[in-house]
Amino acid sequence: MLRSAGRRTSSLLRASTLRSVARSSAVVRSSAIARASGSVVSSSVTPATRFYSTRSTVIQLLDNIGSKREVEQYLKYFTSVSSQQFAVIKVGGAIITDSLDQLASSLAFLYHVGLYPVVLHGTGPQINEILENEGIIPDYIDGIRITDSRTMSVVRRCFLEQNLKLVEALEKLGVRARPITGGVFSAEYLDKEKYHLVGKITSVDKTPIEASIAAGALPILTSLAETTDGQILNVNADVAAGELARVIEPLKIVYLNEKGGLINGSTKEKISVINLDEEYDDLMKEPWVKYGTKLKIKEIKELLTYLPRSSSVAIISVNDLQKELFTDSGAGTLIRRGYKLLSRDNLDQFPSKEALRTALQRDPDIAENKISVASYLRELEGAKFKAYGDEPLEVLAIVRNSESDVPVLDKFLSSKNGWLNNVTDNIWSAIRKDYPKLQWEVSEADENSGWHFDKADGSFAKNGRILFWYGIESPEEISKLIKQFSTRVQQATLTGKASSVSGPKIQTRAFSTFRSQVSPFAKFTPGLRGVRAYSTNPNPPLKEGTNTKPAKVALIGARGYTGQALIDLIDSHPYLEISHVSSRELAGQKLTGYKKADIVYDNLQVEDIKRLEERGDVDVWVMALPNGVCKPFVEAIETAQSAKTSKIIDLSADYRFDDTNEWLYGLPELGDRSKYEAARKISNPGCYATAAQIGIAPILEHVAEGQQPTIFGVSGYSGAGTKPSPKNDIENLRDNLIPYSLTDHIHEREVSRQLNTQVAFTPHVAQWFQGISHTISIPLKTKLSARDIRNLYQDRYAGEKLIHVTGEAPLVKDISGKHGVVVGGFGVSSRQDRVVVVATIDNLLKGAATQCLQNINLAMGYGEYDGIPLELTIRG
Repeated sequence: MLRSAGRRTSSLLRASTLRSVARSSAVVRSSAIARASGSVVSSSVTPATRFYSTRSTVIQLLDNIGSKREVEQYLKYFTSVSSQQFAVIKVGGAIITDSLDQLASSLAFLYHVGLYPVVLHGTGPQINEILENEGIIPDYIDGIRITDSRTMSVVRRCFLEQNLKLVEALEKLGVRARPITGGVFSAEYLDKEKYHLVGKITSVDKTPIEASIAAGALPILTSLAETTDGQILNVNADVAAGELARVIEPLKIVYLNEKGGLINGSTKEKISVINLDEEYDDLMKEPWVKYGTKLKIKEIKELLTYLPRSSSVAIISVNDLQKELFTDSGAGTLIRRGYKLLSRDNLDQFPSKEALRTALQRDPDIAENKISVASYLRELEGAKFKAYGDEPLEVLAIVRNSESDVPVLDKFLSSKNGWLNNVTDNIWSAIRKDYPKLQWEVSEADENSGWHFDKADGSFAKNGRILFWYGIESPEEISKLIKQFSTRVQQATLTGKASSVSGPKIQTRAFSTFRSQVSPFAKFTPGLRGVRAYSTNPNPPLKEGTNTKPAKVALIGARGYTGQALIDLIDSHPYLEISHVSSRELAGQKLTGYKKADIVYDNLQVEDIKRLEERGDVDVWVMALPNGVCKPFVEAIETAQSAKTSKIIDLSADYRFDDTNEWLYGLPELGDRSKYEAARKISNPGCYATAAQIGIAPILEHVAEGQQPTIFGVSGYSGAGTKPSPKNDIENLRDNLIPYSLTDHIHEREVSRQLNTQVAFTPHVAQWFQGISHTISIPLKTKLSARDIRNLYQDRYAGEKLIHVTGEAPLVKDISGKHGVVVGGFGVSSRQDRVVVVATIDNLLKGAATQCLQNINLAMGYGEYDGIPLELTIRG
């Protein structure tokens, strides 16, 4: 069966970033130094320019396109063979013309991690252009260019020009490259009478390639060949690449094309993976597989048939070369021989018990002698199970029934080759097809735990073990699974043994000490992959609101960006409606963008507000005024002769430092939600302060004594307001970053007060419009791993719909326009005495308007998230 989504998605480092990084980190060095030491070697590229880099630096940059595990795993895999056996990359002529910079940058990245692909290029489009300019119409028979002597002169000239063009582009990036325009391919005439000077390759001489790599230079080949008497012949570049691969036997054969892969003619989607042994016959019967597509797939099958099973063909775009090579997800179409996948439901169906024993020995419990292979196999004899695997059992999965109605993935065991060749994904697809819902356990120390997070709909971790599940939507059913899981953990603590997820009939596994019971407020967040859905959040979101009575909102000072954002949210709210908007500058003008009613701006004075409050015309007052202006309006509301049931939300900083206990600090995720309904006056936190507190709070108890977190904050210029100033002057901000209030910023004091610990904060404004990024450095008193820290954050914010925890550092461009906070990164120093956390927030939304609406909802007894879009779909 053809699979178009068999490999998991990961983030992509864009081509522009690759180009800028490659230019700033280029290096010239030999392969021996690159692989053995990673030390810096420099070389003059021009008299005025020198480029420097190290292998470790480029590896860190590669982390942007995949996890550290993926990058290190593939680097080790690629360097396990001789240099010329890493990859053969065939480059179409159009790519050299249209995407030379991207191509050179991609090859430079490989060079800087000590990898030496053999690059072979074509030049078809350039040849056609020259021939047409000279009035010669290109002629083909069966897709093969007829090459007479006049055409050959053009072919040879084009090959030399394009080869030199690519070599020069690489050398500008500090990459040593050697042009090899002949001496590799020997050929005889394919059919002299029919095609003229077109060759059929008879042999390949690796010597020039090996000499180039030994000298620390990338070999850049053309597909020109020679006869024994020296006649140059034209050979199709795809064919030449295949013949070259047969001699070198590389791990990867890469065809770069403009489409970035093979496209399924029926679905119009890019095909992710083709496993030839399993899918070839059915694939060739597909109605859209014809002409050139059929020929290409057939040629690839013939090529791979005689290469090691570890070899594969990738058809990708030049921009995706790193992602294809260094991530599990890949980018284009991966074609490999693979193996046929088999399923079995009894032990007698396994043709080799020794192969089965070998596969089971990968299990950590068996490897640690907690259970023997024989004991486990005896359990399977009387059990109902279904086993999945490829023919050599590089991957073995066993699914069993459990004490609940949810089947258990009892074993999922893969060799390194199974992971590297994505057999794991094929097995997983087969399991998903047979089981609409499933549960399983993995150790937190498992280097592939990220893969499991990606496959799960939800998860729950306790003391080194993670319970995963998919296909379960009922909170009651999930709660039952977690209770069973927790019971097993508790029993393991008492007995010193551990049980597997499927109950007492399966051999036990080791757990560490059980820490806590599931909170009664634990809330399931369906569809949020990679985030544990249950935890012991001390301040869980309240249940859905009980109030459905409409309420009238008055906005005082609604001219700014925040006011407009709040107007948009109220316009979609099920119960709130705007009764008054006040702005001195806009008085008399119609409120635009509000559809529930025709509203005209007023210029409300203190006495007007007092009168409206006495008449009971307003249920919620929102003060969207500059700092220091709010007090007279609040006093007018408080002194009015009224029922005093209205609520006041202040968006300024005027009451964030209140010591009278009359004002509730309105950060729901870190406060006490039960206090809201009784509160009349709520102070809305600052945008910088919200993100900083959420980024620090979960790890606060681990901050080193006597030291303080430092916050490097950067905001878009909307944070500087609408009044013209250097901080919102687009021209002044162009290609610029402006630091301001270097010490004692009001948000520094706000965060320090609320967290009860001193922080250092330095704000900056940048050239984008909205969104804030915090890079927070936190000194630790306890040694913690990045995984430990991420667990703290996931536990603390489980069930919070407006906070997303990710393993990667979030990007400000992803949070702009979203109604929440994303926290991630969790970079721990080598001494484990400091962690760097990154938090992003939209300053106009969760940093102001969205948070204001949250506070209104809680204060009025509505559902906390009523009127707030919840699609916080952030990468990671």
